[in-house]
Amino acid sequence: MLEVTAPSGNDLPEGLVAVGIPCFAGEAGPTLAVGSDLVPGVDIPAALDAEWCSRQGFGAKPGQTVVLRSLEVGTPDVVLVGVGSSVGLAGNRGVELLRRASASFVRAAGQGAAALLVLPSVTGIGAGDAAAAAAEAGALATYRFDECRSVDPSPSLAALVLRPASGDDSEVVAEGVQRGARVAESVAFARDLVNRPPSNLTPEVFAATVADRFAGVAEVTVEVWDEERITAERLGGLLGVAAGSQQPPRLVRVEYRPANPYVFDGRTPRLALVGKGITFDSGGLSLKPAGGMETMKTDMGGAAAVLAAIDAAASLGLRIPIVGWTPMTENMPSGTATKPGDVLTTRAGKTIEVLNTDAEGRLILADGLTLAVESEPDAIIDLATLTGAAIVALGKDIAGLLANDDELRVLVGEAGDEAGEPSWPLPLPEDYKDHIESEIADMKNIGKAGQAGTISAALLLAEFVGSVPWAHLDIAGPSRTDDNRWYRSKGGSGFGTRTLVALAGSEEFGRWLATRPTA
Repeated sequence: MLEVTAPSGNDLPEGLVAVGIPCFAGEAGPTLAVGSDLVPGVDIPAALDAEWCSRQGFGAKPGQTVVLRSLEVGTPDVVLVGVGSSVGLAGNRGVELLRRASASFVRAAGQGAAALLVLPSVTGIGAGDAAAAAAEAGALATYRFDECRSVDPSPSLAALVLRPASGDDSEVVAEGVQRGARVAESVAFARDLVNRPPSNLTPEVFAATVADRFAGVAEVTVEVWDEERITAERLGGLLGVAAGSQQPPRLVRVEYRPANPYVFDGRTPRLALVGKGITFDSGGLSLKPAGGMETMKTDMGGAAAVLAAIDAAASLGLRIPIVGWTPMTENMPSGTATKPGDVLTTRAGKTIEVLNTDAEGRLILADGLTLAVESEPDAIIDLATLTGAAIVALGKDIAGLLANDDELRVLVGEAGDEAGEPSWPLPLPEDYKDHIESEIADMKNIGKAGQAGTISAALLLAEFVGSVPWAHLDIAGPSRTDDNRWYRSKGGSGFGTRTLVALAGSEEFGRWLATRPTA
């Protein structure tokens, strides 16, 4: 992946092919957001001609670029990069615009050894946050999954150098670059997991990959439960979904114990994460149509995001202890598969009538959430590509957010806004519990046809968390993207990773976990 650095001094990197200059949009036309003399030896215009910009179709909208080609061999091109109005470049939205500007610059710079982007100084965003955003997005913009290609892909940009508009910010910018690049590395790990062919990432391989990833990380321990252990632990939901597959299920428990955890009022906060890990979803005996299976290798995006977030937390030294639970299985049709009408007994002892085997994610999460509760956390967050209804309601870019605790729902939503991973709150009305009432069991795994599918799925999950504060992110839409735009690349997005990192890195959240009243 792209190397991102923030060296001190004014020396230009070797092999520089492009210099990015941020520009503000305005009624009179685009203007430079930084001084034209910040990159010595590079011919940057002192001002922009509004008429020329208009002819080029360049209005400095966020992420818009225009390339000023150099006519001299060995001299870098200048890329004007729009960041929108200076007034709008503030807060979480402003940080997201900087992400998009950095990603657009990296794509416009083309291939070569290095490109340099000057970061604008704005009053509404700290220099470190701006650098972290630019580093994160610049690195992710070059992400590609090439594991299955028979020939080497065409070369791309090798390195991105970020330079602050003010030399006084160099130290904080360097720290921000390091942080942003490391988060991008974990997101890329999640994307790699999601993008692997399903036969190359069976539950067994998935679990082994996780164990390998954390081998030698002192603060992290990994437990892999095989089918015998899963049976002994009475994970009936997971075993019921796995019944139709020749590949045995796994459950992976990952615990992160920071060297310097937060302590508030004598208590250390504890967070549990649960991720859905369906490595391939055929729908089981309630078989999906062929087109519906094309992207079902991505049905473990929740587990990938949870594991990637712990990966980042350990590398960044975040201070909230985390336990992650990721049940893993395929959902396949066979003579041994769970049948519509069967009843599964979960670890919690509660029974679920399975009326549609394609509503399988909630079955394995029931066991994962029960285990999470037993670990006695202060809060639980689960991520799952759970319902097509979430895509119908919110599209491909926004996650559904449901919770049994209003404060937790707000904190998770704010972390997503900070990370550039938007979610939208949906209710959990008591009156809708009849949607999952079963004639013969404690509950059924589908709600009323054509009604509140995302809510009914979450209501089932809520049955397994008791009074523990819990939030559920339905990432069915944003876990995968269909285009190469901004810092997204076709395929798995790693959505949710950055939200969890922002949350786990928040002192405010840690204090809330440790000091909130308990029942």
